[in-house]
Amino acid sequence: MSAIEKPLEVNSDFSPEKMNSSFTEFKQNYPEFETTHILDELRELEYARLDWQDQIYLDYTGGGLYANSQLIKHMELLQCNVFGNPHSENLTSMAMTKLVERARNKILSFFNASPDEYVIIFTPNATGALRLIGEAYPFEKGGQFLLTVDNHNSVNGIRVFAESKGASVNYIPVKPSDLRVDEKKLEIYLGKAKLKGNNLFAYPAQSNFSGVQHPLDWIEKARKKGWDVLLDCAAFVPTNRLDLSQWNPDFISISFYKMFGYPTGLGCLLARKAALNKLKRPWFSGGTISIVSVQKENWYCLQQDDEAFEAFEDGTINYLSVPAIEIGLKYIERIGVDIIHKRVMCLTGWLLDNMQALKYPTGQILVKIHGPSDLEKRGGTIAFNLYHADETPFDCQVVQDAANKAKISLRTGCFCNPGDGEVSHNITRNEMASCFENLKPSSMYPYGSDCKNHESCLAVKTKMASIRVSLGLVTNFSDVYLFMNFLHGLMCEPEIQVSKAEKVKRRAFLNKGP
Repeated sequence: MSAIEKPLEVNSDFSPEKMNSSFTEFKQNYPEFETTHILDELRELEYARLDWQDQIYLDYTGGGLYANSQLIKHMELLQCNVFGNPHSENLTSMAMTKLVERARNKILSFFNASPDEYVIIFTPNATGALRLIGEAYPFEKGGQFLLTVDNHNSVNGIRVFAESKGASVNYIPVKPSDLRVDEKKLEIYLGKAKLKGNNLFAYPAQSNFSGVQHPLDWIEKARKKGWDVLLDCAAFVPTNRLDLSQWNPDFISISFYKMFGYPTGLGCLLARKAALNKLKRPWFSGGTISIVSVQKENWYCLQQDDEAFEAFEDGTINYLSVPAIEIGLKYIERIGVDIIHKRVMCLTGWLLDNMQALKYPTGQILVKIHGPSDLEKRGGTIAFNLYHADETPFDCQVVQDAANKAKISLRTGCFCNPGDGEVSHNITRNEMASCFENLKPSSMYPYGSDCKNHESCLAVKTKMASIRVSLGLVTNFSDVYLFMNFLHGLMCEPEIQVSKAEKVKRRAFLNKGP
């Protein structure tokens, strides 16, 4: 790219001086936004630290933000009580057990799940919930694991368990144009379930990469054809209502910090009791058994019947943090999930339109959106790349550094979603083969390989990198407007050369992963 001696003129202006007039126009175009004013009040009251520090937080898919009142209520609970390990029947243990059970019941109530049909299993996060499924699902020779290519790596990793037990693994592709699944191809794949076999179908309710929301009616469609359904809801439930009286997936994975920021280190597996009975744990541990003997290796009995969920909670759960889940869910209920959803979609619609309107005088676009370009069947997560006037891409690490200087929290990489990344950037099988084909088995892991050519892997990972912004609970118009001001500034900047030092940064990026 040749050097640019002066800033280019572009067709939009997002100067701070014009923000108020732009906000007025925005409210005219999105009149329903006015019904979400409670979130502006809460931002001032509960999240004032954002504006004190001039932070523009656009990484809600990475993690939600906690309200001050959540911390205060949780700390008051701990300061004013004595709680013991719930694996006992003394007074302090029973007090804690009562709060743990209240949290379970609150989760069921929040998602409108019948306690006669579903159970709650506490895990460290959504990944922990998915690992439980992977290790315990009865994969077998002739069985199947079917998943969409836009799953998070924590779902992709289940294929290792499936393959090790002889089950086949198949990916349903997404279309490059909008990163959605072709419904006709879905029907073909679902029609291949082994009769009376163990068939597991996994997909995200919302892609953590593109924001695509897949139809929840796939659940019943798949179950009727003989599939157990695993629905990853980690990216979906922070801004969307999940009603388990209407939809009945067999397994649901959730991370609570993505919903309301605090506590971290706690998620859950919501499981249908009938489906849970199919799972066969490969081991036992403290807290999972009703009786065990050291006098014969197969003398142990896992928790069963009404306590069957305890067979999946290894050791002592993070019990002092569990009450914070009930506090967080009540906080969200007082606001209303539908209010949060409405706010996020209004701002996402405005942001999508304005990002795609940024063009150089030549007509070359600045922003290429990966996934839906409008609000149809999508959430508030936007993946994209930026391009110079000569159509060469911006280096994502350079954009990340510039965003950090502007106090904008966004994310770059492939977001643990290699499928969407490979499709979005047209990464061919041959390109990936340069990293993986004909390699010696990994010296560190029983599956996988050691990469023999770091340069090839670096080239692929650099090509596959995208930028992601995600809106959430207390995003306001100022956040998205100032982000547009940031993009506009990048567009008008002289050429940003990638220095040798920045190339070294990218090597570090290879080692730590995207």
